[in-house]
Amino acid sequence: MSHRQPDRTEIASRLAAAVGRINRRARSDSAALGYGIVSALATIQREGPLRPGDLSRIEVVTKPTMTRILTELEQRGFIEREADPRDGRAFMVTATPEGAAAVEQARSTRTGIVAELIADLPEADVDAIAAALDALERVAQGERTQEAHTSAP
Repeated sequence: MSHRQPDRTEIASRLAAAVGRINRRARSDSAALGYGIVSALATIQREGPLRPGDLSRIEVVTKPTMTRILTELEQRGFIEREADPRDGRAFMVTATPEGAAAVEQARSTRTGIVAELIADLPEADVDAIAAALDALERVAQGERTQEAHTSAP
């Protein structure tokens, strides 16, 4: 019996569709912060302080889009501007305690929604999802290595 290679295009298509649907369901709370705003705020919290241009490159959005996001984050009190010590004409952004709390609340809400989505799946399906997580996280981070990473216990 010959072992057929999986059709990567078909896998990619199904994965993109499934991830898109899961994301839409996880973002169904219209009162919550938008995905792009939460993503930028989480990056600021994790990597900050950052220049807006550096943040727009990390988030893969245009500078005008990042300016709009930063304006909203600043108006909500989730970030602060500070002078760039290397260039007095530029500024850096950092997350405030309120911003860090907003990121944690958004993560908690999204986790709760996804937990509900998988709650009634058979154990074998949950195990299959768990087994795929390392590879999916590498894809999400843009890693293109062929070798599987091992995680420390």
